Amino acid sequence: MDWNLLRTFMFVVQERGVGRAASTLCLSQPAVSQALRRLEEAVGGLLLHRRHGEFRLTPLGEEIYAVAREMYGMVARIDGAAGHAGEDVAGHLRLLLMSRVQSAAYDDFLARFHRRYPRVEFRIEVMQSATILDTLAKGSSGLGLCLCRKPVEKLERRLFLRHRYVLVCGRHHPLFAQRSVSMAELLEQNFVCFASDQLGDTLSPLTVFRDQQGFTGHIAGTSPHVEEIRRMVVAGVGLSFLPEHLIGQDVTDGLLKVLPLGAPVAEIDVFLTWHGQRKLSAPEQAFLGSFERFLQRVPLEARTA
Repeated sequence: MDWNLLRTFMFVVQERGVGRAASTLCLSQPAVSQALRRLEEAVGGLLLHRRHGEFRLTPLGEEIYAVAREMYGMVARIDGAAGHAGEDVAGHLRLLLMSRVQSAAYDDFLARFHRRYPRVEFRIEVMQSATILDTLAKGSSGLGLCLCRKPVEKLERRLFLRHRYVLVCGRHHPLFAQRSVSMAELLEQNFVCFASDQLGDTLSPLTVFRDQQGFTGHIAGTSPHVEEIRRMVVAGVGLSFLPEHLIGQDVTDGLLKVLPLGAPVAEIDVFLTWHGQRKLSAPEQAFLGSFERFLQRVPLEARTA
């Protein structure tokens, strides 16, 4: 039985609705509805009556809800017991992060980790993904959160986030005011690109897409930092691909516009990475163990929010 399905069902019951549960869990309503259907298939029966404003547990639903609450309580007690043990772990924890790692679930994880291990001191450095991978591969201390498109020798990795990149233009770009934009118009536009946007590097799926579609505009600007890519796009320097979850507010504020391609142009994954042959310090071991439990507990979709 998938614990995540039971957990989602428990929140649906407690929030008395799929929509409110989705908001609490930072998931989409379809994802919560799908989890509910999967749980009903797993247990072989209907759990909830949800028609015409009715919200009522079936007898089977009552039993499953009681089991879910009991399991949730056991997990909470385990977390509490582990928290006392965490007081013995002390020292510096070096984290190497790519820029703009945005995840409310990760923020909650950090808060929980700090409560459990209050004597661990964080040392966080922001750098390019390629630099993080190179630093860790050389055996330097630390754990990394970065792009890692292909396995790297000596490095271990765990999938953390999945960034969906979309094509955008800024408010000063001629296409911004157009209601409809043809593919022919898109193909001749100038581009703003990541400095690592080259074949073989971490962002090469964006290059592959651009080349396959036949974009002919020249590269009008480059930067290794997403903040500066965004700045140039808003200024109208050129089109670019940006992570969908980072630009929602900019789209709402009228600074950026998502151009119609029918689907994200690429999905690029962010990983937790570390040197598999280096002996980890106590703080590193604690962080890695906690993070792997976090990945098992929180679905991928809920982490990118």
